[in-house]
Amino acid sequence: MSRPSTAVAPTQLYSRTARVLHWLTVLLLAAQFPVGFYMAYRGNTLNVWDSLTNTMYSGHKLSGLLILLIVVLRLLYRTTQGAPPDEPTLEPWHRMAGHLNHWLLYALLIAAPIAGYIGIALFPALDIFGLFKLPALVAPDKEAAKTLFAWHGALVIALGALITLHIGAALYHYLVRKDDVLGRMLPGLLRRTRRP
Repeated sequence: MSRPSTAVAPTQLYSRTARVLHWLTVLLLAAQFPVGFYMAYRGNTLNVWDSLTNTMYSGHKLSGLLILLIVVLRLLYRTTQGAPPDEPTLEPWHRMAGHLNHWLLYALLIAAPIAGYIGIALFPALDIFGLFKLPALVAPDKEAAKTLFAWHGALVIALGALITLHIGAALYHYLVRKDDVLGRMLPGLLRRTRRP
């Protein structure tokens, strides 16, 4: 009498396009967080408004818009092309938590740059490197700008917390559970045979 099969379906990778968009977002955020906090410290806490502070603010604005664009492209790609099935060894609560974290990340990656952009439009602080100005979406209102900057800061802190959770979960899956969740986005780390 043959035993029932315990084979697990092979892991399917995210597409090359999805992986490139993901890691571009990661690289931009890796620069955006420290630059954003340091420029705010120089400008708001130390009240130093020199060429370095202004350069950091200009770079931060451009990077924020680039992140917004990439995230919108990621969402369009995901909604039109779909995503691979979940890693087959995951338990249902892992799947639910993973999906919730992903969609909250998307929401914050859109909301934080939009709040920042509206804040700089209200201030107004639309100049970029002294070369050009971003379009003004709203009439200037410095009090409203303070509110938007506060929202931007809160959204960024929430985003940082979710990113930390996301990284922690990926490492937990790789180092503790030893499954292929991380390998779907970094194929060199795959442990099992994958479906072509």
